[in-house]
Amino acid sequence: LAAVVLASLSLAPTATAADDPPQGPSGDSFYQPPAPLPPGVSGDVIWWRELPPALNARTYLVLYRSRSATGEPIAVTGRVMVPTAPWSGPGERPIVSVASGTRGVGDDCAPSKFQPDYERPLIDPMLQRGWAVAITDYEGLGTPGGHTYVVGRSEGRSVLDAARAAIRLPVAGLSERAPVALSGYSQGGGGAAWAGELAPDYAPELNVVGIAAGGTPADLPAVSRKLDGGVGFGFMLMTAYGFDSAYPELDLRSFLNDRGREVYETEQDACVDAVARHAFQHISDFTTSDPMADPRWQPRLAENELGRARPTAPVYLFHGTGDELIPRDQAEALRDRYCSAGQSVTWRTFPGEHVSTMVAAAPSVTEFLAARFDGEDPESDC
Repeated sequence: LAAVVLASLSLAPTATAADDPPQGPSGDSFYQPPAPLPPGVSGDVIWWRELPPALNARTYLVLYRSRSATGEPIAVTGRVMVPTAPWSGPGERPIVSVASGTRGVGDDCAPSKFQPDYERPLIDPMLQRGWAVAITDYEGLGTPGGHTYVVGRSEGRSVLDAARAAIRLPVAGLSERAPVALSGYSQGGGGAAWAGELAPDYAPELNVVGIAAGGTPADLPAVSRKLDGGVGFGFMLMTAYGFDSAYPELDLRSFLNDRGREVYETEQDACVDAVARHAFQHISDFTTSDPMADPRWQPRLAENELGRARPTAPVYLFHGTGDELIPRDQAEALRDRYCSAGQSVTWRTFPGEHVSTMVAAAPSVTEFLAARFDGEDPESDC
């Protein structure tokens, strides 16, 4: 995967107080964090730049502190979007931290760089309601190191720290008392659900009031069995790359045959469109033995299974009845685990395949979060 590239200290602005972060360099240099990272804690903004307004919102590119899959301090990029119209609702302007869906594994695929933004059906209604939106690029997308694709602990921390960064960016004008929601679909469904499970211990100061997660890959071995030989096999390749990036001791290369090593080298910068090149292939086409059946891999896969902790905020889970990529039954199992733990869960299905479900469900996501921001009791389907 992408080699670690450390920024020259000469490119890094001199850091000021933690509550007054400096503006960062332009272009791709923005994505190269200072080495070592300046002092601070997770969610602190290292530097920022204002981008051209979009969707009637002031938009800021931020580089902020977070934690890697293994808990090491890292820098992650993302965007903060604040509607230009003054907030006229009760209390503080709400914040939605959005966990992005799959963009790819290469640096140029980072959500803050990737165009077009196919998740506008989810994000536009949030901005139209006057809510601020924080969108993480995740670990290793744009920034040094490989992207830890669908590695839950990494993604959940990035999502929570994006909300913290939005609050700690003075020009955004957001309050630490603001209600916060977590939202995502597909890869982002996993990221949002992981953020919800981690929030009580990792970010207890955030006022998390709701979690919306759709098309959620809760059980990665079950998802992999669905993808192997299927139309979405390329997502399985990205998962293998992501775990190899998160946990180098897994040593993915040692499992690869000649074809696998060739693809491993040529797909380091692959974006989501590369998935079509690998439709209906099998993991056995690229390996001498299945890494996901290996004793080194299985504990890492197990620790990234959702449902082992209980989120404290109400949850909205949704799925497509004809989802060809992510099995519905493993999402239903996540619902059942949350229900068994005593958590309020709203569950909805929508007729359609994976991508169309995101569009069909978007209005219901907005309404669910609006009710949480209004302090209404959720409807539970447990």
